[in-house]
Amino acid sequence: MEFNKLIELDRLAKEGVKEYKRHRKLFNELSVDKGRHFTGIIGARGVGKTIILKQLSLKFPNSFYISMESFDGNMFNVLKELKEKLKIDTFFLDEVHSYNDFDKEIQSVYELLNLKVFFTSSTALSMAKYKNDMSRRLILKELHPFSLREFIEFKDNAKIAPLSFEKFINEEIPSELLSLGEYFYPYIKGGLMPFALQEPDITALLQNVLNTVIYKDIPRINKNISMEELNIINKLVKFIGLSAVDGINYTSVSKNLGITKYKAEQYISLLEQAFILQVIFPQGTNVLKEPKVLMSLPYRLLYQGFEQSIGGLREDFFAQTCKILGKDIAYLKSTVGAKTPDYVLSGENLVLEIGGRGKGRSQFKGFKAEKKVSLIDSYDINTPDKKPLFALGLVN
Repeated sequence: MEFNKLIELDRLAKEGVKEYKRHRKLFNELSVDKGRHFTGIIGARGVGKTIILKQLSLKFPNSFYISMESFDGNMFNVLKELKEKLKIDTFFLDEVHSYNDFDKEIQSVYELLNLKVFFTSSTALSMAKYKNDMSRRLILKELHPFSLREFIEFKDNAKIAPLSFEKFINEEIPSELLSLGEYFYPYIKGGLMPFALQEPDITALLQNVLNTVIYKDIPRINKNISMEELNIINKLVKFIGLSAVDGINYTSVSKNLGITKYKAEQYISLLEQAFILQVIFPQGTNVLKEPKVLMSLPYRLLYQGFEQSIGGLREDFFAQTCKILGKDIAYLKSTVGAKTPDYVLSGENLVLEIGGRGKGRSQFKGFKAEKKVSLIDSYDINTPDKKPLFALGLVN
């Protein structure tokens, strides 16, 4: 790539990001990043990785931003030349999975150029490979979509009182937080994606993201995959989007698409690594270890209207919010073997039921719960055993 063009693109990137005055939590963590290690930022397309990277490039002196999606040179040689000619010592490399030899060249950069490097990727699979190759020389950070709390703060410049998970479960939700339930539906309809702050209808953009993931990102991390297989993956996402939540696992996908169970598992894994699907395994004894396959918000809305998909969206929200909070979850089956909207938190004897169906305490296969809390899609229910679902998104 022409040297002067790179310099101009770096200038435009830094100039353009100045309009974004607010910072995500991860920016604050990385803005004081020290040490010899490189830092990789992993996250779905559209969650704001590029904005953070450009904001960081303003923070660090003698820095340079490069989008690897449009880069057509030799990375090692270009970074070496920029270091020698412009005294650059910190590089911000965006969407590095787009560059074929990144895993090889980044090791040479580390060993030979004495630089500081931050980079991003939209696929967890490629990032895991880089971490394995570089061992202790690389730190990985995950950037999640907005939590409901962040969405409200960024949308309306609001300051929300802290709410711990323990208080959420064990105490009455403060009344000033209950009024924030009005933000829940706008959030699960797409507000969790930062680009929704400027786009009232994100449907077309979301479809573009999905197409890019399937037809560009997945072939980059699995070079042996064929176009026929990519079309099957596209059909797989549609099948899940049109189906009831409790009917989706490796077996049902295999039967519906006419593929082997092994292929169904492989494709679902790729989509999970690309942040399109969420895979939740069961807990308990004497249960088949088939997962419940959920979608990431708000992809379900590409295939069904809001009213038709609200049940699935609630569970998508719950699973995604637990991930943002760093909570590992497993789903439970009843004693008659049926899947339920009940989940258990790893390491805790607590069952959380999503949606609320007035079932009372269920009996689960191989698991006895000491406490059960129903998370209800409402913001006027606030009892010890029933909490508003949306309030989970306000937890720190």
